[in-house]
Amino acid sequence: MRVLGIESSCDETAAAVVSGQGILADIVHGQQVHAAYGGVVPELASRAHAEQVVPVVRAALDSAGIERPDVVAATAGPGLVGAVLVGLCFGKAAALGWKVPFIAVNHLEGHLLSPLLDHPDLYFPFLSLVVSGGHTTLYLAQDVGRYQTLAETVDDAAGEAFDKVARMMGLGYPGGPVIDRLASQGDPRSVPLPRPKAGEMDMSFAGLKTAVRTWLQKHPETRPEDMAASFQAAVVEVLVDRLHRAARLTGVERVSIGGGVAANAGLRHAVSSCGLQAFLPPRHHCTDNAAMIALVGRLYAQRGRNDPLSTTARPRWPVGEPV
Repeated sequence: MRVLGIESSCDETAAAVVSGQGILADIVHGQQVHAAYGGVVPELASRAHAEQVVPVVRAALDSAGIERPDVVAATAGPGLVGAVLVGLCFGKAAALGWKVPFIAVNHLEGHLLSPLLDHPDLYFPFLSLVVSGGHTTLYLAQDVGRYQTLAETVDDAAGEAFDKVARMMGLGYPGGPVIDRLASQGDPRSVPLPRPKAGEMDMSFAGLKTAVRTWLQKHPETRPEDMAASFQAAVVEVLVDRLHRAARLTGVERVSIGGGVAANAGLRHAVSSCGLQAFLPPRHHCTDNAAMIALVGRLYAQRGRNDPLSTTARPRWPVGEPV
């Protein structure tokens, strides 16, 4: 079964083909236009998707060496609704034209299950930390479609905090990769930052962001490398702490991470060495991609699912909730 996946929830237009033999094609077209604005501009994102979706899908099919897939899967949310609509409408039209099943995929479920692309030895149940610019949630994955939320952020997502701190430091957008790079050259103990708590399991990063601003105002001479290292260490410590708490709570010690922040070197090192059985996707499968969408589509197609073409885009869509 060859599944074409289409992803357009934010600022990457992506298409991939996944089969039982693995990933046959994986094409991602990033949008550079947003850097000048310090964040993603929804209208510009939607226009760019409309321009790129046809050539990106064509490139994926050509790379896979096929004319048509057996199933089409497309992100239906959550995300920027205008951006989601581009890929979703194209995917539904393609499925109708090819007369093949259509699967509407939850973008977050794609990140949650993305480690399965590169780790076929990962099996249920496992803990999955999805950490990105818009979401920071820790799940217990019990089976495909069966997920329990164990912890989440009560305010800023971790990736959002990275971007805001980078803006404070004048580092530009996106902030995560720049802070990660600077952190490797700094002392993580040089700036005493808090590890905010939001109950036993939930997380909070807004207070940490405020602490960084306050420190920079009082100590403008602080080396950017040291601030980056100290901030990143605080975020990583909170995330890994919640993984340990979840493992104790559930008795499950298989853990995975997904989402854009899962590409962070500090987080990857900490999770790999935290004493739990870690399954980390490669960096190119942490950021938004269509291979994870095709994977989820294939898993559901194997269970006989075929979603109606009346399926609409959902800007908000909790993981595990039906289409």
